[in-house]
Amino acid sequence: MWAMTQASPQNIARLEDRALVAVTGSGWRDFLQGLISQDVQTLAVGELRFAALLNPPGKLLFDLFVLGQDDGCLLDVAAERREALVQRLTLYRLRAKVQIAAIPGAVRAAWPAPAPVPEGWHIDPRLPALGLRGYGEAAAASGGQPVEALAYQRHRLALGVPDPGLDCPMETTYPIEANFDLLAGIDFKKGCFVGQETTSRMKRRAAVRTRMLPLTFEGPAPAFGAEVLAGELRAGEVRWGVDGQAMALLRLDRIEEGGLTVEGRAVRATAPGYF
Repeated sequence: MWAMTQASPQNIARLEDRALVAVTGSGWRDFLQGLISQDVQTLAVGELRFAALLNPPGKLLFDLFVLGQDDGCLLDVAAERREALVQRLTLYRLRAKVQIAAIPGAVRAAWPAPAPVPEGWHIDPRLPALGLRGYGEAAAASGGQPVEALAYQRHRLALGVPDPGLDCPMETTYPIEANFDLLAGIDFKKGCFVGQETTSRMKRRAAVRTRMLPLTFEGPAPAFGAEVLAGELRAGEVRWGVDGQAMALLRLDRIEEGGLTVEGRAVRATAPGYF
């Protein structure tokens, strides 16, 4: 249970836009090791890691949280992409000794993170300031203040953390553009995975040209895909947002060239603390 003496109130949001897939069987580690951007050979039971499954050219198909379990792993994926993930993994399965199945269960987020971490919860592997992710009955039974999922989205936008399920239409964004390399989503020492060649080449560049950064502004969020201008130059485009906050994919060499605007409104881009 949550410590009732915590100085800061605990916020718990059920993330209805996330869903679960179980990967089990004796060959599950070898199977996923050659597919996703994260090392699973060393994944311990109860450990949560962040990862991506890319297409062969190296663009994002799915963002994944991988939770080690006794008989395999649990994948936390965008709910609207879960069926597509099961189909994609099944396509890759061939003769691998694995079973892949969508399973029921809720995904929850909680912040700030108490110490010690309660049963059923795991520190968000991307950024400790994001708080915790929780699965199963133990997380559901925890105390704390229930809040709407929108409160969590505001929390992660304030920290400048992209949510690929919301901010990255399938097969349009490279993982490094979505800051996976800065948020523990890519293990560059693990060896081959789908899309690895392009990802490694981008990492070796002296500088990445485009990245996702948070925007702040007055009023409602611009439309998804709205153009960001630096003076008269195109600087990028808006992704998902709420009143006053949004994520944007921006050219880093242009955001200082002039006041940023979207649809005639002034906006401000800031580098997150984890940069």
